[in-house]
Amino acid sequence: MKIKGAVVLLAFVLCLGLAGGVLAADKITWKLATVWPKGTILQKEMPEHFANLVNKMSNGRLEIKVYAAGQLVGALEVLDAVKMGTIDAFHGGAVYWMGKVPASPLFCTAPFNLGAIPHLTWMYERGGLEMYQELYAGYNVGMALPCGVIPTEDLAWSHKPIETMDDFKGLKFRTMENPVHLAAVRQLGAQAVPMSWGEVYTALQTKVIDGQENPIAIIYAYKMSEVQKYLTLSGHFYSPAPLTMSLKKYKELKPAWRSLFKEAALKAAAFERKLIRDNEVKQLEELKKQGMEISEVDKGLFVKAMAPVYEKFYEKYPAWKEIVEQIRK
Repeated sequence: MKIKGAVVLLAFVLCLGLAGGVLAADKITWKLATVWPKGTILQKEMPEHFANLVNKMSNGRLEIKVYAAGQLVGALEVLDAVKMGTIDAFHGGAVYWMGKVPASPLFCTAPFNLGAIPHLTWMYERGGLEMYQELYAGYNVGMALPCGVIPTEDLAWSHKPIETMDDFKGLKFRTMENPVHLAAVRQLGAQAVPMSWGEVYTALQTKVIDGQENPIAIIYAYKMSEVQKYLTLSGHFYSPAPLTMSLKKYKELKPAWRSLFKEAALKAAAFERKLIRDNEVKQLEELKKQGMEISEVDKGLFVKAMAPVYEKFYEKYPAWKEIVEQIRK
């Protein structure tokens, strides 16, 4: 009887082992690289929140390991890394690869293009996702899901408030080294000064530049009120941050998993929008207490001023016009 009992026990243990092997084989693990520095709110509250949702909603069967910029590949390398299969997906703003996909700014950083909610509506309900897929077809990209929207960028100035369009003339304005950003600043009559973020605080302090653009969260976190007195809530650039998957990996997903990814991305975007809005209210109050003067602008004047910028890029990239027209319907 003892021998029989031991055999039964051994068989039971072996069955457990085999079952565990099946579960392990069914588990899917992806590597997701981002363009965001480790520890930043953009890293923690968008891709990492999305990964946690996927893990929870799939009962642990879908695991996404998130890597900050530079941990697997550099921020400028994520698109090529998906194409080559080095990573399975990436999260970031399309501004990082305009040199490879010229129309990418229309999904990120086109001046006064759309707001966060209208952008998500366009992507999910008005054909934006399909157009995104077409643009990135040569990079073996599967589904692209809006997974958060970086807060709109506002203008901050050291020496004087911006009240009219003429106030921009002659000012030295730090911006990203991106053709769209540079053209927009120059169109306003300001001098565009490309500069790495690490140099901006000192450049403002020493009056090498007069102003810069950033979301309220960045202006607050980096204590820009110490070197800038005026903040203009222009909201001129917004930056959707899509989660983009390898075409090969996407095709391997069951339809149910694809739906789960989409649902998790929507939930992550909603979570991020509420978090940003709630934080911005508090941060603006703190900036006022720190001595910043905060003003609104007539956005209609800005939109009108940006028309020549779009025309310039229509000439260089004719496909832009169709995309912009569809966005604005």
